[in-house]
Amino acid sequence: MSETRRLQVVRGRVECTTGEAVPIDRCGFCVHSARVVVKGKEVPSPARAYCSRCRDAERVDMGTVEAVVCDDLSGEGFRSITNVIS
Repeated sequence: MSETRRLQVVRGRVECTTGEAVPIDRCGFCVHSARVVVKGKEVPSPARAYCSRCRDAERVDMGTVEAVVCDDLSGEGFRSITNVIS
């Protein structure tokens, strides 16, 4: 399994790059968002579920996400999944 970071959601935001907190909604569209934590359980992020064609994955209300399991180890920050699937 690849290395990841676990980003805690604080007041609806995550610090995806040093010193930059972004709205949690962006993680639902980010290629680096591997999984999200809801009620203590890790589930596929909306971006990964869509990209991997897991159409049967449950819809995630990003407002209920407690943490994001992020595979961005280089510090790139947000990169839209639409750039990958288009």
